[in-house]
Amino acid sequence: MKGTPSEQHRVGGMDISPSALAARALRTRALVRAPITLYRHDLGWIFGQRILMLEHTGRRSGQARFACLEVVGRPGPERVIIVSGFGERAEWYRNLLADPRCTVSIGRRRRVPARARFMTADEASAALDRYQQAHPVAWDRLRQAIEKAVGHPVNQLPMVGLLLAPGGKLA
Repeated sequence: MKGTPSEQHRVGGMDISPSALAARALRTRALVRAPITLYRHDLGWIFGQRILMLEHTGRRSGQARFACLEVVGRPGPERVIIVSGFGERAEWYRNLLADPRCTVSIGRRRRVPARARFMTADEASAALDRYQQAHPVAWDRLRQAIEKAVGHPVNQLPMVGLLLAPGGKLA
């Protein structure tokens, strides 16, 4: 192949690198919301334990809202860590700030009551380090896609720990 690496991923002036395509997918509502449809049709199990569906309450509307998110940590059987790739401006993140009560569907578990706890910068950094070590290729691709989607380097991302209710009931 001729040209620089950045020239090799251009067609008609458009960046078609894997990270650019992933960034475009992250900004395409239909693609981002497709896993929600699968969860609603009892097919969320195909994502295993890596993707969960979060049901939360809209802070202004009071209506149920849904987001499918990558799991970046499982510190315990009833604890899940998720990351906000779009930072604190993500709607699901802002909704959980207003009301940390939510439900989680993950694997074959459906609509498990949960409570969100926002991680400190140190906790988030440690969790991200563990994720990077466990999944270096996935992290590199995800980081590049997020950076292209948000338009700036990603050094720190807000993370949320979800405490799932054992047996489906929160204390």
